[in-house]
Amino acid sequence: MKKPIKCVGLAASPRRNGNSTILLQEALRGAADAGADTELLLLNNYRFSGCLSCDGCFKDGECVINDDMQIIYKKILEADRLALAAPIFSMGMCSQGKAMIDRTQRFWSTRYILKRDVIPDRDRRPQRKGIFISVAGSGHKKVFDGAIQVAKYFFLMLETEFLGEYCYQEIDGKGIILNYPRILKEAYTAGFNLAGPPHVR
Repeated sequence: MKKPIKCVGLAASPRRNGNSTILLQEALRGAADAGADTELLLLNNYRFSGCLSCDGCFKDGECVINDDMQIIYKKILEADRLALAAPIFSMGMCSQGKAMIDRTQRFWSTRYILKRDVIPDRDRRPQRKGIFISVAGSGHKKVFDGAIQVAKYFFLMLETEFLGEYCYQEIDGKGIILNYPRILKEAYTAGFNLAGPPHVR
């Protein structure tokens, strides 16, 4: 029997039950209802540094830093669907999410320095797809602009089709998103649509 598609959620919030994480959990619930196997990764549970810009990955596409990003890389590469959730801090993606994405420099090296596929077996797998979820306490009209561009870069490096962003302003205070059932439903639907009708690989 073939395995269902794998949907991995990357929660970048430093809060275990932060608003963006709650929305991500709703998205994963939707993906599970669409037939996907789901896994939530809380980035704050892992210990990793930012990119050292050492160009070590230019040699073979592997990051030379031996930390918990090695675990996260494996999870990301195994996924057929990715949902990234990160709150906005100081008009940009929170540091946990940005540090992880900076470490995807190894995938940029694979694609553009070594001229290789990041996903070597992609012809035998479903098309990889991803979404970005974010919240911000600010109501500034451009508060998400920078984070969205970073998220798009992340998915591009991972040969993953970007399906869209789900970003919500003026959401502040731990857990306050639970007072917005419409937004919770949107996140659920986004996850369901990310997985789509039941797929197998």
